Amino acid sequence: MPADQSPEQSTTPSPGAPGAYDIRIARDGTWYHEGAPIGRKPLVRLFASVLWRDDDGDYWLRTPVERGRVDVEDVPFTAVELSVKGEGDGQILAFRTNLDDWVEADSQHPLRVAVDTENGRISPYIVVRDRLEARVLRPVYYELAELAVAPPAGADWPEDCLGVWSNGAFFPLGAAG
Repeated sequence: MPADQSPEQSTTPSPGAPGAYDIRIARDGTWYHEGAPIGRKPLVRLFASVLWRDDDGDYWLRTPVERGRVDVEDVPFTAVELSVKGEGDGQILAFRTNLDDWVEADSQHPLRVAVDTENGRISPYIVVRDRLEARVLRPVYYELAELAVAPPAGADWPEDCLGVWSNGAFFPLGAAG
């Protein structure tokens, strides 16, 4: 199933008393239950299909009969591969997640770069679906950096900004140099 095709998600809580599942998603995208990694990818994909993020930023597994909170260290997915088609503003960038879903960067699935104010490290992200993001892994980010160009003329970006095009949208990656 493509990453952006998920069960309809609303901000209305599902039935059943909410609880906390002993499920954690590590920064590297590994899912854990009761402290042990969940080794079966089909099971992780099933859990991911009912993963939901509420307006407060909390993560939940939600089914029609119950819901439970999930601890997420950063974001639930990682972007592990990049596919590039075309060039210029007609370029299409598609990212494969650690769960083998593909998502194209576009206005509904934007790329963003966060900077840690304490250490200056950057962390790039892409929206996969419904407020759920994937952290773009460093090797994939380096591939993006090789594609970086100046922003379009007349754009409201800093002069030294570089970014990438995908599906007609420009996504800033950061300053040159």
